[in-house]
Amino acid sequence: MPRNCRFTTAVHVCAVLANNPGEDVTSDYVADSVNTNPVVVRRLLAALARAGLVASRRGSGGGYRLAHPAARIDLAAIAIAVDDDEGPSFGPNPPNPACPVGRAIKPVLAEAIGRAEAARLAELRRVHLDEILEKLLAV
Repeated sequence: MPRNCRFTTAVHVCAVLANNPGEDVTSDYVADSVNTNPVVVRRLLAALARAGLVASRRGSGGGYRLAHPAARIDLAAIAIAVDDDEGPSFGPNPPNPACPVGRAIKPVLAEAIGRAEAARLAELRRVHLDEILEKLLAV
């Protein structure tokens, strides 16, 4: 799944689980809400489980549920769980080191992108899953 939609889809997945508190929800059920293949949902659920945000129960009647109350899960935790921490993506060819722009573009741009990502995560830490669910149910 492309990086740009993993986060939003993971929030969707977590919102479905939050909307079914205390129940084990199947990946098929969640995939139906997301309108995607259950394999996509299971990959996201695995990443969320590794981060300690969801728990699973195997077997008949098993499924997934939030590992914590929705009020304790912020969107930054979800983003960190599912986004690849690869840093900025640059082209496959190294810039020309003889060029004044080429020799410095990567570290300068990486620093600016790092500041932007830190600001993004700071804002996402302010929003909790219960707030998202409340707004979703009010629509």
